[in-house]
Amino acid sequence: MAGLMGRASTIVKAKFSKVLDRAENPAETLDYSYEKQLELLQNVKRGIADVVTARKRIEMQQQSLEASVVKLESQAREAVSQNREDLARQALERKAAVQQQLQGLDTQVQQLEAQQEKLVSSEKQLSAKVESFRTEKEVIKAQYSAAEAQVKIGEAATGIGEQMADTGLAIQRAKDKTEQMQARASAIDELTAAGTLDDLTQSSDALDRELSQLSAGKQVDDELAKLKAEVGQGDGAEAPKEIEGGAEPAAEAKEKES
Repeated sequence: MAGLMGRASTIVKAKFSKVLDRAENPAETLDYSYEKQLELLQNVKRGIADVVTARKRIEMQQQSLEASVVKLESQAREAVSQNREDLARQALERKAAVQQQLQGLDTQVQQLEAQQEKLVSSEKQLSAKVESFRTEKEVIKAQYSAAEAQVKIGEAATGIGEQMADTGLAIQRAKDKTEQMQARASAIDELTAAGTLDDLTQSSDALDRELSQLSAGKQVDDELAKLKAEVGQGDGAEAPKEIEGGAEPAAEAKEKES
């Protein structure tokens, strides 16, 4: 069970990593990293400012304590001059305590100065690295943009890009549909000419067409018979003689009848 869960976890992580890889934009990643480095550099600068501020406060406190030492020493001298040894002792004791404080403050100031120097050195190194990274990231971004443009141009020229592939498929589908419609139109024309399909634009059906053909044939036969009668081919051999005699035999027949 543990092995199965581990395998499932590995598959999920692999797929998630693949999705992230597709969504990741190197330019955006570099800009984000640069922003984080700038934030770190600002934090270091703020740290330096805080250390300097603390050192300045201690130095001001030192100045105040040094003034107290001078004042206590003066008070002790005044007390001795007035034969007040007790007051002089108290002044000297306070002076000794203040001097101890000054020694402690000196140690703190030295530590803060060392820390300040260390932070300043780190800030200079980090600032140089950030500036170098800024230049490098701009170069990488330019190279990536150029490579990306070159890939797009190459894909468009060779037709292997996703958009060009979709365009090619659309053109092929259009060609297939056009050929299909042309074949269908040709089939309909062929079936209509053969009489398998009726032409709905005409009012007659197949029976009407046959009757029309019979009527046309009868009309042709009638006209042919009429032509034969007119030229005398339907009355035997005497008809040509009448044509040859012209109007004279007809006039003789009329005279005999009278």
